[in-house]
Amino acid sequence: MSKLIQEFKNFALKGNALDMAIGIILGSAFGKIVSSLVNDIIMPPIGLLLGGVNFSDLKIILSQRTFNQNPVTINLGSFIQVFVDFILIAITIFFLVKSFNALKKKKEVPSAPTPPSKSELLLEEIRDILKNKP
Repeated sequence: MSKLIQEFKNFALKGNALDMAIGIILGSAFGKIVSSLVNDIIMPPIGLLLGGVNFSDLKIILSQRTFNQNPVTINLGSFIQVFVDFILIAITIFFLVKSFNALKKKKEVPSAPTPPSKSELLLEEIRDILKNKP
């Protein structure tokens, strides 16, 4: 049992697990910001351009409201807003990863070529002798 606890402790205290937890928390907060951007800033002008459509109310009614039952609807407006959220988050993450990779490539300094070892030089000489032999 102590081995299992030790393994978990090693996993939980590694930098990767902590980085992942921070990424999840920041991603969740970022998702809320993007949702607000889409719902409160992007969709109202688009709805206005399309003749005053409020996307949150855009629904297809499958069944009218009855005495004890709410109407059955397909909520197209909610789907459109979530889809736009996804596209914006995907584009942002794409550019974030792309810029991170570009910075990572700049930090990598190309190493100088290593000189060939004695055995490599000998093998090259043997190869050259065999090529020149009739």
